[in-house]
Amino acid sequence: MTTKNPEYDFKWCPGCGDFGVRRALEFALNARNEKHETRMRDNVIVAGIGCSGNLVHLMESDEQPFGIHGIHGRTLPIALGVKSGSPDSNVIIVAGDGDFLSIGMEHIGPQAQRNLNVTAIIMDNGVYGLTKGQSSPTSTFGMVTSSTPFGKIETPLNPLSFYLEIGVSFIASHYSSKPRELAALIELAMEHNGFSIVHVQSPCTTYNDTYEQLKGSKRKGIEPGIFDLPEDYDASDREQAVKLIADGRVPLGLIFKENRPTLGDQYKSMAGRAPAKASPEKILATYAL
Repeated sequence: MTTKNPEYDFKWCPGCGDFGVRRALEFALNARNEKHETRMRDNVIVAGIGCSGNLVHLMESDEQPFGIHGIHGRTLPIALGVKSGSPDSNVIIVAGDGDFLSIGMEHIGPQAQRNLNVTAIIMDNGVYGLTKGQSSPTSTFGMVTSSTPFGKIETPLNPLSFYLEIGVSFIASHYSSKPRELAALIELAMEHNGFSIVHVQSPCTTYNDTYEQLKGSKRKGIEPGIFDLPEDYDASDREQAVKLIADGRVPLGLIFKENRPTLGDQYKSMAGRAPAKASPEKILATYAL
């Protein structure tokens, strides 16, 4: 698979959507490095556990970004630590729906409120692919999986609605089979000053192959499950975002963006108001950063 990590034994099934996401991230990082005259090592990729986590080992650029393969559901706390210790680094999270939206869900709200300046790329295949296809938070109602042999009984989570409601300041949605378009969106997310999430439909060809539902099939009479945003769509309008998400299909593009101070901005402002005797270390400890 890669000459950069020949010792790493991994499995991505043929046709897995994560291949497209990996390629898109490479395009985006190279474009960003060229624009800002930065090095690949100035980027840090934090991965969770799951098929998506393999991405941190598989970047094929001449120079590698720093990579941290963390633990299940804890990409955001690790990213918070990285960003706090190295504020100038471009921190990217790669995670799956099972990783980020189940055990990891409890961390999304605090970082949205803080507006932590990181970018999260979420690969949503609607199952726990690495552990043999169990039901995940985004699996459809009634879906038969290895953990729901008689059908899933929980209502599926709508991630985009959740991100909007909880206060994420940049929300985008796309599809893994369009890596060039996805790369442009990821680059835009990395340029955003705040917490950005790019939620990507990344089908699992083994346990939940949704390519046909997403792309559609004229022969079978299946309408595409993805759609481009209207030309007059305004991503700063929250009401428009709510209506767009309620469509039920997968929108391709920037859904919502608002500009507000980041955690780093707030920290600098607070530090300026603190007594002279209060050291940066004491301030950080006080705010549990």
